[in-house]
Amino acid sequence: MAEKKAFVTGHPIAHSRSPKIHGHWLKKYGIDGSYQAIDVEPEDFAAFLSTLRDNGYSGGNVTIPHKETAFALVGRRDEAAEAIGAVNTLWFEDGALWGGNTDAHGFAANLDEHAPGWARNGPAVVLGAGGASRAVIHALVERGVSDIRIVNRTVARAQELARRFGAGVSAHGVEATGELLMDAGLLINTTALGMHGNEAIAADPVGLPDHAIVTDIVYVPLETPLLAAARARHLRTVDGLGMLLHQAVPGFERWFGIRPDVTAELRQMIVTDIGAKQ
Repeated sequence: MAEKKAFVTGHPIAHSRSPKIHGHWLKKYGIDGSYQAIDVEPEDFAAFLSTLRDNGYSGGNVTIPHKETAFALVGRRDEAAEAIGAVNTLWFEDGALWGGNTDAHGFAANLDEHAPGWARNGPAVVLGAGGASRAVIHALVERGVSDIRIVNRTVARAQELARRFGAGVSAHGVEATGELLMDAGLLINTTALGMHGNEAIAADPVGLPDHAIVTDIVYVPLETPLLAAARARHLRTVDGLGMLLHQAVPGFERWFGIRPDVTAELRQMIVTDIGAKQ
């Protein structure tokens, strides 16, 4: 039986930790398979997709800047991809190239692991209105969070998302953040603020209620300025690394036939790698 092959593609792609994650699982489960990073420029992406089957790939992951293009090019899409408007996972099924989105799954599974019951915690404030925000809002809607407040510097982008997701989702400018946090049970940063090299704090958690949960999808550094400020207030915090690890699970299962576990060992391996790369 031929080796099963999968990949992650983006431009650039050298920074991706996906090969380490999937490589760990391939070794752990004794699977004859490979997972490699492939740098594909935007103008070559359609041609790359058209040769996947001929090149023996079971599927793969798609990252920036190809997620929206993949959404347009695949033959079929899952419900999450349709809702989010972007594809990050590819696989073949019934003769068609399917596109899915596992970012919402990754976000929710990370909170399930580190803050069980999070979806019952009350109104959610989502910072940012980009692609990551769409995945987070989809996860919140799926889990029944009925009051979701999007805060963005450009209010029109937040309004566009509020219209996309409908009832219970509202749009606000950054000047409203303080007031919106006063009764919020969830604060989620989906912006690049706090990322390594961009050390600004995404929002001040000082006004949050004591029961609030604060999470950041940024994972380099693991403790962003937002999470540090929330921890100083003794609020529950969840870092973004678990989202990266959990979003990888469904794709691995589709390509290699085993649903892998996100373990402390895997997390520590990536934490160590992050430390080495900073």
